[in-house]
Amino acid sequence: MSKTVGLPEVAEALAAGQQDFAENRTALFKEKQAAFPQARWHFIGSIQTNKIKDFAGRAALVHSLASERALRALARRAQALDLQQDVLIEVNVSGEERKDGIQPALLPALLEAARELEGLRIRGLMTMAPQGDPARARAAFRALRLLRDEHAATGYVPGRVELSELSMGMSEDYSLAVEEGATIVRIGRTIWA
Repeated sequence: MSKTVGLPEVAEALAAGQQDFAENRTALFKEKQAAFPQARWHFIGSIQTNKIKDFAGRAALVHSLASERALRALARRAQALDLQQDVLIEVNVSGEERKDGIQPALLPALLEAARELEGLRIRGLMTMAPQGDPARARAAFRALRLLRDEHAATGYVPGRVELSELSMGMSEDYSLAVEEGATIVRIGRTIWA
């Protein structure tokens, strides 16, 4: 993730071979993506439907889809741009009230809605684990993997719902996430320290 650094640091990382960067604020996403269009940019922030135009079609992957309203708005924008936007559904598997994401019980309905929409490809799931407790973090990562596996077996629709990716784990817990099946980790602090 590059959300804590400026353009010079991104340029240095690109020169060193880093290809993927992530931002959680649309203004910074737009600024950095415009400055370095050769990089693969990920949007990891909460989706505000009035700001979808700022990252749709520019993000290689949107990690934080968490409502049917955002799903439909993002699909409309992708259709207007005549493109396929790759997204992950953010699931709050830990049950923490201060965390974003849909509740696991709501995932089937959101996947069903996604199956009917053009313009989006649901590549997988994302979660944020509880911080400061490795056992709880591991439990959250395992729960997301099991949820993905359950729905990947019954919900696969080529080009629309594929569920091959698990975005989970950050600087303090990425090794646990990898052990539990993460295909994408969101590391920032450790890289930029």
